[in-house]
Amino acid sequence: MAEETVQKVIYEHEGVFIHSSSDDDGIEQDLLVSGSLRIVDRDGEIIVEYRPLEDTVDPSNMLCAGKDSSSVMEWAQSPGDRSQQLLETQQSYETEWDMINAVSFKKRPCSNGEGSLNHTQERSRWAFTFSVCDLRSLTVKEEGWTFLLFKLKESSTSLPALHFHQGGSREFLDSLRKFALLSESPEDITCLLVSTPNKALSQSFENLLDDNNFGLVHQKFRKDPYVTTLGSFSKVTNYIFDAFRGTEEQHQRPPEEVADLLGEVIPGLEINQQEEPGFEVITRIDLGTRPQVTRREPLSAEYWIKHQDAEGRMIRIPHLKQTIFKGGLCHAIRKEAWKFLLGYFPWNSTLEERKALQRNKTDEYFRMKLQWKSLSEEQEKRNSRLRDYRSLIEKDVNRTDRTNRFYEGIDNPSLVLLHDILMTYCMYDFDLGYVQGMSDLLSPILFVMENEVDAFWCFVSFMDQMHQNFEEPMQGVKTQLIQLSTLLRLLDLAFWNYLESQDSGYLYFCFRWLLIRFKRELSFQDVLRLWEVMWTGLPCQNFHLLICCAILDSEKQKIMEENYGFNEILKHINELSMKLDVEEILQKAEGICLQVRGCKDLPAPVSNILGFPTEVFISDLTESGPKSGPGPGPRPQQLQDACSSVQEHLRESSSHNGCKVAFIS
Repeated sequence: MAEETVQKVIYEHEGVFIHSSSDDDGIEQDLLVSGSLRIVDRDGEIIVEYRPLEDTVDPSNMLCAGKDSSSVMEWAQSPGDRSQQLLETQQSYETEWDMINAVSFKKRPCSNGEGSLNHTQERSRWAFTFSVCDLRSLTVKEEGWTFLLFKLKESSTSLPALHFHQGGSREFLDSLRKFALLSESPEDITCLLVSTPNKALSQSFENLLDDNNFGLVHQKFRKDPYVTTLGSFSKVTNYIFDAFRGTEEQHQRPPEEVADLLGEVIPGLEINQQEEPGFEVITRIDLGTRPQVTRREPLSAEYWIKHQDAEGRMIRIPHLKQTIFKGGLCHAIRKEAWKFLLGYFPWNSTLEERKALQRNKTDEYFRMKLQWKSLSEEQEKRNSRLRDYRSLIEKDVNRTDRTNRFYEGIDNPSLVLLHDILMTYCMYDFDLGYVQGMSDLLSPILFVMENEVDAFWCFVSFMDQMHQNFEEPMQGVKTQLIQLSTLLRLLDLAFWNYLESQDSGYLYFCFRWLLIRFKRELSFQDVLRLWEVMWTGLPCQNFHLLICCAILDSEKQKIMEENYGFNEILKHINELSMKLDVEEILQKAEGICLQVRGCKDLPAPVSNILGFPTEVFISDLTESGPKSGPGPGPRPQQLQDACSSVQEHLRESSSHNGCKVAFIS
């Protein structure tokens, strides 16, 4: 166990060969050295190590079965075919031929008792280890299989080439990309130049989810959705810094080039320099004066009880939600109220119906928990995805909110519950499984519920809202970044233009805010307040985007007056963590919402982001607050007709103008 705490195996693959060369060492040319290649994390230092296995191999006796055939075949490829295939597989670095169904070897017989000793010396001779920080470049070549050549920064001795007869080179490179930037050499497309992150710059990105320097780069790049949502994002930071802020080249790259690079390193993140499609030419948008709003006291237990009928149904629900929005909840009723806000309990359910629901959900939960609890070690050895999920969960649980008394200390039972709920969620949604960051979403829920089953189902409901944030295409975060950029351009075009001039117009420094809903930006108690306010669904949809705008609005003066550049903006935003006042943020965000809602010339796409009707606005949330349920508003069909009418008008206008939107403040 002690070994596991200081060393983590990131990648391991057996069946990696060294082809001995008779020209150099006098060993028989047909001798292959078979070994195991690993990437390990030793107390934060990333090490690549190669260890030969017991038996050497005669290549004349190596038989590879064809990918689509059970017959044994000999693979051959002409130089022209090889170069063409290399061109087609630059991104994957692996040909389809490495996906073989079987490999068999004949062991080299030993003529005398010295064979074992000779083989031990042979294995020792070919073993090597180096730190990723010492790696200068690696070359990827094809020879019917993939082989890699490593070049170190300070070593005059070249390392032997590693041949991946049984595949695995792509996974090795993907794992390596978590810790270093691999960029194609201008002189040789097969050569990948290796650079490790500049710690001063990337520190804030590496800490996006972890205060203990665990960082984003420790997860799987392609197989784990976390990498496409977070790990890639860490790579963006280093890539942009290296490409656009390097000391050797100080000129600013064209914005479209930045967009292309972002698209490469974050799959699916296509943020255009052009305005959002569908916008029309707006000669001037006058948002008017921002209303001043105030917050109220949290909703009390007595007030909550008054909103229940004799059978336990909640009544005057719209008014109740608005009261929660304006002041949040006192802690005594969170355990019950959150179940309604998250959708675990239906608002119109009776007390008896909720008890029956809990019984059924308890049975369902423990059936799923038993699925992973009952797996034998042998079964788990053959389930790599579940092993990966467990490994990530164990690591994250030991790092989640450990300064909170509920989770502090060794052998804390709350940590066991946190672990078990996350493992059970993997059985509930095995396609998504566990992605780093989920523990941050579960922790406050378990803290409030103090019950394993209730916490699980509330977490499931929360994940239903957040699911796209953690999916591999990163569609959720991609969409929110675009929407946030659109809102900021509307609210403060001058500030947005300034950010764009500093290569920060994509607002990727808001990534962590969006991914885990400000969990790492606020104190634990403030997170509870913010989440319950947002779960009311008021005062508009995507209210969390207006919270982002409110934070940026408070920081824009300092950013612009101090003339912050890319580096400084990134550092400044990241250092806001634990310095924000949730009540001030909510007050400003609500004021922004009312200001935008009152705008007569609001572009339709902005209305769509915030869920406003295009021409008809519902003023169901006033400064004085509702005394009863909201009054009658436009019927749904009227709203739909109004929206359709305006959208049709915009489409007609678009056909005449043929232009995209221009925000002019």
